[in-house]
Amino acid sequence: MTDTTNGFHLRAGQAASGPYALDVDPRSAGWGYSSLRVLELEPGGSHAWETGESEWIVLPLSGGCTVEAEGETLRLHGRESVFAAVSDFAYVPREAQVTLSSAAGGRFALTGARCERRLPVRYGAAEDVPVELRGSGQCSRQVNNFAAAHVFEADRLIAVEVLTPGGNWSSYPPHKHDEAREGVESELEEIYYYEIAPHGATEGVGYQRVTPSGRGRGTDVLAEVRGGDAVLIPDGWHGPSMAAPGHAMYYLNVMAGPGVDRAWHICDHPDHAWIRGTWAETPVDPRLPLYEAKDSAASHASSPEEARAGAREGETKR
Repeated sequence: MTDTTNGFHLRAGQAASGPYALDVDPRSAGWGYSSLRVLELEPGGSHAWETGESEWIVLPLSGGCTVEAEGETLRLHGRESVFAAVSDFAYVPREAQVTLSSAAGGRFALTGARCERRLPVRYGAAEDVPVELRGSGQCSRQVNNFAAAHVFEADRLIAVEVLTPGGNWSSYPPHKHDEAREGVESELEEIYYYEIAPHGATEGVGYQRVTPSGRGRGTDVLAEVRGGDAVLIPDGWHGPSMAAPGHAMYYLNVMAGPGVDRAWHICDHPDHAWIRGTWAETPVDPRLPLYEAKDSAASHASSPEEARAGAREGETKR
């Protein structure tokens, strides 16, 4: 298969920098707002950084951690893996000093967006994350809306997790959000970060397609994606994201843009929008949901008061 990426597909390790296994920011991506870092910590490890002009959400991918910022200490229970549970998370504002530490070690996504407003440090409880089942049949997927525009307050940052059972298509029908049309379409840069479930010793694999919309940079991607890969989408019709049979696909979506109204309005590709009309006649894939928010590791300590603790006990082991 020809891998057509035009520089928008970042294979695992290709965008590593310093302590980060993945480091994408407006400068490296050549755009204005969206950032994503993946931080790996050994047991007992810690990392400090300054948030600069961006707001950030710390989201455990595996393991738990403690986040200290603005005189607050938030303990994130985290999860064993992205395929096991919804995770709690922490929001930290621009122009802040943050320290992240983990007694048991783990992997943590730092989702960021350049912004103007400076909001307070906050804890996001796993049990409060809306788990949505989207699509039906072979288009069925699960969306963990932890920082969707209508769910959790931020200035510019929008972030969600999508889980697609093996053999299914998600990000379908292909859609775009690369121009501002009030109430119809938002202008948002987007990052996809992937993890693919293995089958025994066999590494998982999936596929991602992005086609030009006639705007911006003419983004055109046909990529075989594996765990730790990312795809940058400054513009264009994106979808489908295809999970190979036997290998569930996870991706983290990070979005931000110039609009004052923090909203996710999308426009379906006119050639494929009809597929939505068939969903009412087809049942949702019975393998979904893979898990519910109430089953998460943090469901027993979801209040901000309980989360504000300096002790590292209770962190989920890697």
